[in-house]
Amino acid sequence: MRFLRRSLVGVFLLAVTVALIAWAGNTVRGAVAERMAQEPRSFPQRERVFTVNVLRYEPQTISPVMTVFGELASQRSLDLRSPVGGILSAGDISLIEGAVVEEGQLIAQIDPFEAQSALDRVNADLQDAEAELRDAERNVSLATDELTAAQSQATLRAAALTRQLDLQRRGVGTAAAVENAELAASTADASVLSRRQSLAQAEARFDQAQTRLARARISVSEAERTLENTRITADFAGVLFDVTATSGSRITANERIAQLIDPQALEVSFRVSTAQYTRLLDENGRLLDAPLEVALDVSGLNLTATGTITRESAAVGDGQTGRLLFATLDAAGGFRPGDFVTVRIEEPELRRVAKVPATAVGANNTVLVVGDEDRLRSADVTLLRRQGDDVIIRGEGLAGEQIVAERSPLLGAGIKVNPLTPGATDAAPAPPEMITLDAARKARLVTFVEGSRMPDDVKSRILSQLGEEEVPAETVNRLESRMGG
Repeated sequence: MRFLRRSLVGVFLLAVTVALIAWAGNTVRGAVAERMAQEPRSFPQRERVFTVNVLRYEPQTISPVMTVFGELASQRSLDLRSPVGGILSAGDISLIEGAVVEEGQLIAQIDPFEAQSALDRVNADLQDAEAELRDAERNVSLATDELTAAQSQATLRAAALTRQLDLQRRGVGTAAAVENAELAASTADASVLSRRQSLAQAEARFDQAQTRLARARISVSEAERTLENTRITADFAGVLFDVTATSGSRITANERIAQLIDPQALEVSFRVSTAQYTRLLDENGRLLDAPLEVALDVSGLNLTATGTITRESAAVGDGQTGRLLFATLDAAGGFRPGDFVTVRIEEPELRRVAKVPATAVGANNTVLVVGDEDRLRSADVTLLRRQGDDVIIRGEGLAGEQIVAERSPLLGAGIKVNPLTPGATDAAPAPPEMITLDAARKARLVTFVEGSRMPDDVKSRILSQLGEEEVPAETVNRLESRMGG
């Protein structure tokens, strides 16, 4: 009996299962048939329109501005060194950092005692040399007179010898008288020779005295210069920098005590790339005297000055690239040597170009132009310069065209856009188009809205619009497109 009861339960459960499966299959078949019997609902597809900012391409003449960084330096700087050693004392000003001096002003003084003593000694030597020169000059004069007297005596002795010889030929004179006359003439000639030697010695002494006097004068000049070198003065008006010595300290010869800088005669040195350097050359390959402006941002306040490029470095340094240029500043109030500044150089003019935002140019150097029916097309341009967030481009046949100012990956050729001009005054919006609905059409729309899954606030707003006598045509079209009719 137990086996029979279990078999009957199993048969019953199997029958129930088969019935459920048949009922489920019939339900699915009916749903599919009903779905297939319905008319297809098609929703119209609307083209997506993007709103873009546009600008007008207007060719013009632009002077690009090249921006680099440079360092200020003084064109006039001088190391203050003492040619002599000694104890240092302050001059007309305090020997301190930043002291302002005028041209010719005494900056420091070396103790002049030793230099003054040396000058006094060489002055005494000079007086001795002058006295010796005067004595040698008198000796030359006396030796000259003695030589003249000896020559006169020799002339007389020679005349006496001639008479004795003449008397001897006539048989009047004697041989002894002739011999005595010859001896006297010979003695006179010897005296002349001796006086000539004395004159030569006197002249030699005179020459030596002149040489000694010249040396004494040179020594005096050197001593005076040494004494003058104890005074350290300013060759030009400026400011003291890097002062390393103080009053009362002992310094050695050629030791630097400070540096004198002219803060008004400033120049800026800056390095540019080779490509940038070629833009600053004229047709002959010479560097242009291009104007520039330097700026220094100081706590939000910009110090600016103008200048002109004057020269370039003769060679490229080891491990360096590009070119090192120098420019002289016109007026540099507030600037100091060593300031790191921004240099803006005005390049030669570019004609028939336009300045647009960098976001308007793609990576392939193209821009998007708003064409017929507000559809975009791509146009090639030449990228000439980058100016911060802007670029300078040149395009053929783009004069007067509107181009997209801000590109995005969603934009491309053929896309329809709604162009907006930034900064332009927005026109007043046109009033919406209103239509009057019949009772059946309005009831159908109300039923659709009430049965939709719209938010409550949106549903209330649309129902209030449908309750009016005139309804916005845009709202009606939108609802009917969703209804499929």
